[in-house]
Amino acid sequence: MKIVILDKETLGNDIDLRCIDRFGEVISYPFTKPEERLERVQDADIVITNKVVIDKEIMNATNLKLICVAATGMNNIDLAHAEEKKIPVKNVAGYSTPSVVQTTFSMAFYLMQHLRYFDDYTKSDTGWAKNPVFTSLTPPYSDLGDKNWGIIGLGSIGKGVAKVAEAFGANVLYYSTSGRNRNNDYQRTTLDDLLSTCDIISIHAPLNDQTYNLINKNNLPLLKKDAILLNLGRGGIINEKDLAAFLDQNRIYAGLDVLEKEPITKENPLLHVKAKERLLMTPHIAWASKESRERLVEGICRNIETFTGESS
Repeated sequence: MKIVILDKETLGNDIDLRCIDRFGEVISYPFTKPEERLERVQDADIVITNKVVIDKEIMNATNLKLICVAATGMNNIDLAHAEEKKIPVKNVAGYSTPSVVQTTFSMAFYLMQHLRYFDDYTKSDTGWAKNPVFTSLTPPYSDLGDKNWGIIGLGSIGKGVAKVAEAFGANVLYYSTSGRNRNNDYQRTTLDDLLSTCDIISIHAPLNDQTYNLINKNNLPLLKKDAILLNLGRGGIINEKDLAAFLDQNRIYAGLDVLEKEPITKENPLLHVKAKERLLMTPHIAWASKESRERLVEGICRNIETFTGESS
């Protein structure tokens, strides 16, 4: 079979992809522009894509037998048309959970303990070096224990975050974006109550009609003073224009690993927030530990192996 990888660079050059070679001829491209898609998958049996869109147009013009998504989310695939064409679409679930959980707490503690300020203060000629006291008590920070940690989207990643938050002594609440999650291990609440009562709020939900612009100018004012809002789900769940304006007018903290347009554009209002010490942004890295990407490739190979076994 002919297997085409459309955006190999999104997997990293440090990850071994040789497990794919045993299934056939493999052709890989670092990136693929929209106008290059059709030519590159024209004769392919299997396509592997992370972010490149595979839509109705591509499916109708090719003889694809399997679409492998190098991710958990499948927003870039026209799933309805794939089902109509009887083309299996396989993602890899759960591979990034440890990495995202770890990044969630890295971001929370960075903001909660004012680490940007203390790092600058320690390295500054006019900071700690000029202080006769052995420590610095300003700005003060709090323990995570007994704080309310709110989770938006209690899937596998949300549950992982909940478990660690509990280990630190936090009280865990959650909001189900679909309305169907009835987890009895944690307190389920409404979105408004979660925003108004929680000290840390982390988002681990998919982007869909129910979650787009879920956090916006209408409910941001519900946040407590010094609350920490983290988005490690998908860009678009938080209205970025509304958040930028709110950050400059209110004392809250925000950590964002995902944005609506990635890479970030120079027009993004978050780049112009004045209170930069209360905003942490990272370039969609939460999923991408080396071990996570290795698990992802292993999952892709298992999906191809299952498909070839079933179709033989």
